[in-house]
Amino acid sequence: MEQARARQARLTKPAGSLGRLEDLSIRLAGMTGRLDPPLRDAVVFTLAADHGVAEEGVSAYPREVTAQMVLNFLRGGAAINVLAREVGARVVVADMGVDAELPSDPGLRAVKIRRGTANIARGPAMTVEEASRAIEAGRGLMRAELAGGLDVALTGDMGIANTTSSAALICAFTGLSPAVVVGRGTGVDDEGLMRKRDAVARALAINAGAIAAGPLETLAAVGGLEIAGLVGVILEAASERKPVIIDGFISGAAALTATALEPAAAGYLIASHRSQELGHGAVLERLGLDPLLDLDLRLGEGTGAALALPLVRAAVRLLNEMATFGEAGVSERAIMVHTTE
Repeated sequence: MEQARARQARLTKPAGSLGRLEDLSIRLAGMTGRLDPPLRDAVVFTLAADHGVAEEGVSAYPREVTAQMVLNFLRGGAAINVLAREVGARVVVADMGVDAELPSDPGLRAVKIRRGTANIARGPAMTVEEASRAIEAGRGLMRAELAGGLDVALTGDMGIANTTSSAALICAFTGLSPAVVVGRGTGVDDEGLMRKRDAVARALAINAGAIAAGPLETLAAVGGLEIAGLVGVILEAASERKPVIIDGFISGAAALTATALEPAAAGYLIASHRSQELGHGAVLERLGLDPLLDLDLRLGEGTGAALALPLVRAAVRLLNEMATFGEAGVSERAIMVHTTE
């Protein structure tokens, strides 16, 4: 990072004129241990699972949409497929806990832990053992992609009602009230928003003992299987010094969980965007991250992360391909000396 900072100071531009791209290039040097990390092989991990809390009427869409969207991912027809093609990334679709028997498909990673979580408003989402298995499954997905070539990981998700589980996790880790964290998710009306806030409040109350026990227990109590899988993706990527571009609200909840389990993982995270979801700003603040984009996105799937990928790549290229003042023969900024007689 010191070497990257020193080179930034010699490039043919006023100091700081490339704004946060300069800091990003310095952080990437620290993450990877090199000034010119290759970011060619990018993988979007779009993990899918269902949530028992959907029965509380917290989503504008029925639970069946999770499985239907997984099939859409596999056909290449979802927003993340379009954006991944645009930025040259490949999409890994994984069934972490979809409440359906999905057909066999060469593009689907079948790592189902169970068919959806239990209703967090009435008890724990899953056991600690299941949460651990889901984290390990996420780490396994990352290891498989590393073996085939991976320079940068992007996180994505699919799961009806997963903004409710994510909000509960965020409240648990930040101590914030559901009133300032729970948003409209898929676009619920005012009554649906009240049901969501009530469901999160009940989940926090009924699972208070588990939440107090530690981050893994908190994940098991109020989280989701795809969220746990993303925790594994983040931890494994960080352990291999690979940058992770996190998407929005659900990925933010996974990042909070991952950093609660292993604080050093925070150094490998890049915030792609600020989600339109109500509590996402609090997540980024807690993680100490500035988002690269603010486009009022709230889709998930990894879409924000894919849109940010060109900026991340550009930061590295600017650091390495711009000429220094000496190389270009350009005069550096004059040092003004004031004298008095």
